[in-house]
Amino acid sequence: MKVFTVSWGRYVLCAFTTLILFNQSAYSQQPVPRQWNETMLNCVRKDQPRPTVIARRLYLAAISMYDAWAVYDNEASPVLLGQTIGSFTSTFDGIPAPADIQAAREECISYAMYRFLKNQFSSVPASNQLTVNGYIEAQMASLGYDPLITSTAYTDGDPAKLGNYIAAQVQAYALQDGANQSANYANQFYAPVNGQLQPQLAGNPDMYDPNRWQSLCLTLICEQGTDIPGVPCIPMPCNAPALTPEWGNVIPFSLREDQKTTLNRDGHDYHIYLDPGPPPMLDTANALGFDESFFKWGFCVNSIWHSFHTLEDDVMIDISPANIGNVDYSQLPTTFEEYKAFYDVYNGGTIDEGYTLNPITGLPYEENLIHRGDYTRVLSEYWADGPTSETPPGHWFTITNHVADHPDFEMRWEGAGEIMDPTEWYVKTYLSIGGGVHDAAVACWSAKGYYDYSRPIMSIRYMADHGQCSDPMLPNYHPAGFPLMPGYIEMIEAGDPLEGESGENIGKVKLYTWKGPEPATGENGVGWKLAEEWWTYQKNTFVTPPFPAYYSGHSTYSRTCAEILTLLTGDEFFPGGMGEFTTNPGGLFADSGPSEPITMQWARYRDAADQCSLSRIYGGLHPPQDDIPGRIVGMEVGPQVYEHAETFFDAGIPRVDNVAFSATMINDALAGNSLSLTIDFNENMNSGVSPVIQFAGDNASTSLIWISGSWLDANTYQGNYTIADDNTTLTNVNFQITGATDLEDNANLPFISESIVIDTQNSQ
Repeated sequence: MKVFTVSWGRYVLCAFTTLILFNQSAYSQQPVPRQWNETMLNCVRKDQPRPTVIARRLYLAAISMYDAWAVYDNEASPVLLGQTIGSFTSTFDGIPAPADIQAAREECISYAMYRFLKNQFSSVPASNQLTVNGYIEAQMASLGYDPLITSTAYTDGDPAKLGNYIAAQVQAYALQDGANQSANYANQFYAPVNGQLQPQLAGNPDMYDPNRWQSLCLTLICEQGTDIPGVPCIPMPCNAPALTPEWGNVIPFSLREDQKTTLNRDGHDYHIYLDPGPPPMLDTANALGFDESFFKWGFCVNSIWHSFHTLEDDVMIDISPANIGNVDYSQLPTTFEEYKAFYDVYNGGTIDEGYTLNPITGLPYEENLIHRGDYTRVLSEYWADGPTSETPPGHWFTITNHVADHPDFEMRWEGAGEIMDPTEWYVKTYLSIGGGVHDAAVACWSAKGYYDYSRPIMSIRYMADHGQCSDPMLPNYHPAGFPLMPGYIEMIEAGDPLEGESGENIGKVKLYTWKGPEPATGENGVGWKLAEEWWTYQKNTFVTPPFPAYYSGHSTYSRTCAEILTLLTGDEFFPGGMGEFTTNPGGLFADSGPSEPITMQWARYRDAADQCSLSRIYGGLHPPQDDIPGRIVGMEVGPQVYEHAETFFDAGIPRVDNVAFSATMINDALAGNSLSLTIDFNENMNSGVSPVIQFAGDNASTSLIWISGSWLDANTYQGNYTIADDNTTLTNVNFQITGATDLEDNANLPFISESIVIDTQNSQ
């Protein structure tokens, strides 16, 4: 069994890459929101690896848990419950205050998450359905809650019913938020312009527009969670649709209308948030009049960086924070010349400053010297988040959870103030990170759909089919071909080992690069290879993500979450000044290795995000031109999401603290007397606005006749009724209080009083 090991200080997480074992007891002592998040991540690992869909689910789950917490809080406002998002309004009538708020919150969170997960993971691959259901049921059972409670009639204050209601509201919202969930997120108008790519065959003959994406046709593909010994893979349907290229239609968390641009392509409107502008393109007909060098350079970098996936060059590098990290983010490139200066094409990575000292310990970071070939391969696979993973959005929830587990970490919001209740810290943190991955997905995929950019394996093979572009006097010249780069990109001449049995490859382009996964190529390691057979650093059952490239989702997700973690923890640095991840020998998918245990290290959250970005270039999934726009958008999305989340945490929404009755048992002997309701609010209210007091639900009473109401002081209102003798018996009469406003004109959260009994048929 292959094992990845992640360590944070003295804490270690083992994530089995070939089989993820569910162990409920591993986190049964954690706060309830954490337990449900871990359960959800286990479910994600068994579902289809669709990053946008997973980001949205994590966001909706975060809303479910946060609203189940916030409804009982004196300062916070729910995100969905009782609110309007887009054209969807969630009705909420209020609840009576529970005797035990913490117990009510945990129960409400649990029922909301149980129903949510059962709904959202009802269509996982059939081979994983029993496992996923087992995760969800086991979590509910471990907390001692009865899943047979299905009622949503929450106004009696039952937290289970309220949790069910929250889940129902979240589901109703999800069915109309623009994601097309009811049709399994199917595209409504997007269609690729190119024919499909068959990676097992040489070249790319069906790519008609080299700047546009194409679908894959694989011999085999493994479903999420089934890429394990003894479980067969399945044929991939050819012309499979791109994943969610119309995601700009999805309602975001914090992205604003003024950040949206609508552009038309192929007769369809695409909504793009934070539009970075077009990527560099290949102008084979010279019709657009721009320099193609940027396009070609980027994809050449992919091939050159693939040549680092070897131990035979004996190159050793220090991967400690003393040498890697601390990028000057004010100097991110925007022009082709700046890109060439930012990326170290012939050695890998970027021009990092590193750190002189660990700011937490005050000591220098120790050297971490390893083979570059181990580093580049481990980096590519750790951040790949392909099959058997929680996908990039879930990956950052995992990182967040392990930050919380570090022995030096304290749950102080923004690193200041008192230590928070863990339940509160988790629901606020999950809402922030969940909103972040959701908006990152909306922004990034809104651009992916419109720009529809090619992946490296597509463009590299396309250029290979067209030869070389460096010298018109040399054979196989074409403007759309490769620029020749001695030692990395050359022509095959007579006598070359790659010339072919009959010399059929003479004049073709060869690359010094990674040879590909052995099951697909019969080779492994690094060496000269026909450019038309170039392969990503991935298994032959995955190859490249099934959606357009520009710009990088990994860069966007990671930088967004790094910014949010920096803000909510109040510290740029991982606890203790360093986060670590260790891969043991035998822990790689695409080839054998690493040669020894390799520990990746990051000083800051942003350093981890930067390495995630670079991993996609090393892995051959993105060229550099896809990377930087994702980082830049993440730098804007992260703080914006965080600020928006905070508006719910301290919203200043007035609430009813208590309703006291002059009598709770009304009988015939009290007929003709008065009943008063004294309503206490949690803050000073606008005495010019009276609350609306109504009988809640179906228990309207004819026995109580309204007389008058008045403010007794700044936060106490009294309503008065006359008790009529109408021979009525009602055992549960509740009052709903709405419509009062505070001094900032915020309306109170609806509240349902405890019940009273009216029995004017009897005198006692």
